[in-house]
Amino acid sequence: MGKDLREYWRKNVMFVSFLLAIWALVSFGCSIIFVDFLNGIKVAGFPLGFWFAQQGSIYVFVALIFVYYFYMNKLDREYDVHE
Repeated sequence: MGKDLREYWRKNVMFVSFLLAIWALVSFGCSIIFVDFLNGIKVAGFPLGFWFAQQGSIYVFVALIFVYYFYMNKLDREYDVHE
């Protein structure tokens, strides 16, 4: 069935952990922790911290879904576990 499936799952879990770290940084970091610093920057007339809290974190989350989709398709083919 291809290469070692333990290696496949190790890579999968490491990548998911990496994506979750990005999600946490954007969701909590940009909209809660670093909001005072980011509010000094304006995007379309709105403070950047406010933008991340309202829309930016959602856009990043959707982008992470697509990144995971493309990465997992590549990994599935590499380990011959694709459908």
